[in-house]
Amino acid sequence: MPSVVAPAKEPNALCPKAVELVLVKEQNGVQLTNSTLVNSPQTPVEPQERETWSKKIDFLLSVIGFAVDLANVWRFPYLCYKNGGGAFLVPYLLFMVIAGMPLFYMELALGQFNREGAAGVWKICPVLKGVGFTVILISLYVGFFYNVIIAWALHYFFSSFTMELPWTHCNNTWNSPNCTDSYFGNTSDGSSLNDSFRTTPAAEYFERSVLHLHESRGIGDLGPPRWQLTSCLVLVIVLLYFSLWKGVKTSGKVVWITATMPYVVLFALLLRGITLPGAMDGIRAYLSVDFRRLCEASVWIDAATQICFSLGIGFGVLIAFSSYNKFTNNCYRDAIITTSVNSLTSFSSGFVVFSFLGYMAQKHSVPIGDVAKDARGCGNNEAGRGGSPRPLFFIMLLTLGIDSAMGGMESVITGLIDEFQLLHRHRELFTLFIVLVTFLLSLFCVTNGGIYVFTLLDHFAAGTSILFGVLIEAIGVAWFYGVRQFSDDIKQMTGQRPSLYWRLCWKFVSPCFLLFVVVVSIVTFRPPHYGDYVFPEWANALGWSIAASSMSMVPIYAAYKFCILPGSLREKVAHAITPEKERELVDSGEVRQFTLRHWLMV
Repeated sequence: MPSVVAPAKEPNALCPKAVELVLVKEQNGVQLTNSTLVNSPQTPVEPQERETWSKKIDFLLSVIGFAVDLANVWRFPYLCYKNGGGAFLVPYLLFMVIAGMPLFYMELALGQFNREGAAGVWKICPVLKGVGFTVILISLYVGFFYNVIIAWALHYFFSSFTMELPWTHCNNTWNSPNCTDSYFGNTSDGSSLNDSFRTTPAAEYFERSVLHLHESRGIGDLGPPRWQLTSCLVLVIVLLYFSLWKGVKTSGKVVWITATMPYVVLFALLLRGITLPGAMDGIRAYLSVDFRRLCEASVWIDAATQICFSLGIGFGVLIAFSSYNKFTNNCYRDAIITTSVNSLTSFSSGFVVFSFLGYMAQKHSVPIGDVAKDARGCGNNEAGRGGSPRPLFFIMLLTLGIDSAMGGMESVITGLIDEFQLLHRHRELFTLFIVLVTFLLSLFCVTNGGIYVFTLLDHFAAGTSILFGVLIEAIGVAWFYGVRQFSDDIKQMTGQRPSLYWRLCWKFVSPCFLLFVVVVSIVTFRPPHYGDYVFPEWANALGWSIAASSMSMVPIYAAYKFCILPGSLREKVAHAITPEKERELVDSGEVRQFTLRHWLMV
């Protein structure tokens, strides 16, 4: 008898199903039918309980707020000045176009299509699920010290409400005999002081008043947490918890302040900066072009690493944020908008930074290069020396830090609650647990010798390990899952297949770029140091253990997956590298990853 198949979706189904209606017989003009439910391996249907952003702008502000941080506002202008001024834009924009934007686009599409966090998305290639745990662990490690930066900014914010800023002179109880009020050169009493021992009031305020570093002999002598910094850290943790505890419904509202405030402050600082004497000299130095510097490998290396870290690729944050998008959201347009805003913010912030540096150079009659080099080492210590509206400056630092910290936390929370349903049902308690663990471990960074712990984590927690994670992620998506299948997924969401340019970048250019950066980061590795302090061997070993602990998630999970899969070696490999939605094809012997066509297709 003839049969008819009518597709129908169950409203509460967690996966696609269809109803097969079979015509059994016809009796007295009445057709009798039999119906059965059959699985359909077609388009995934998102779980109905998955929350989404209240507004599209909430998502965009969250992504921009995470990606735009201190690496954009301070590190990029300094690198631009150091590496040939405007000439630095050549490698920077090149790497942005061939690697930064494609990888950014890839992560947004990956999270939006699969509707899960950094670990759950690897149902597209189960054997590489360890990559998800790698980036989750890295985000957790970064939270241990990144929140301390926000606490420092909060401490400076409170300290800036005085008529005379404490970091602008040497008449404080914490100052040492080496402190000099002159920015460079001789001491205030006219005696010459060796430059190797000279310290500025700003540097001494940070190290001796805020950190109490002089009371520690090294990383083996940390001392107790400083109560002032601990109090600031508590405020930061409380703010993070109440921004994250209800998911994107609350964090999406917080970013309206934290993501927009830096631009308001940057504009106000720019208006102030360009009115200062010497500002134009600083801006000219920032924009000076020296194309000869492009012959130096270090310029290209700086541009490559700046792209990787300023966009926030590989932390699982972009995957987590995009997983809360509507399935049909245009993630391609989002990628173009957010990466463009990120780069424009980096470039425009240079005008603010160098207008103040030009003023400082003229005020103290020294070259701009000396001021830039000295200020880079002090960060927010130097804010008070440039005549800037101090509270505004530290508000900018606070908001830049808060939304980046929120992104890192959300990566950890979303990645784990999507993987373990028990945690999903108790998100508020799990969020509280994560922020408390982060707070307790951050206390090591606010002790007398906490800056040594901070430096160690900063050097090892998200260096080579994050680049390794992104490299495996790019290979897993473009090669194992397949660029063609990934492009089909994007077409289901946006209605349009990515162009050949994006597919070539995903398949060849971006992985080669990442491999280059990973190799360079290993070859050019230098042990960490803080000033003249050299870390002992055991500290370096601890640092490498931290880096290895996250990277090891990839081989550990792969070995675990092969152990639990049944069947012969060929069957194990087939199930390990084939998307979960294609299991029926594997059972029937149709494994597209075992064909040459799969690996050559773009």
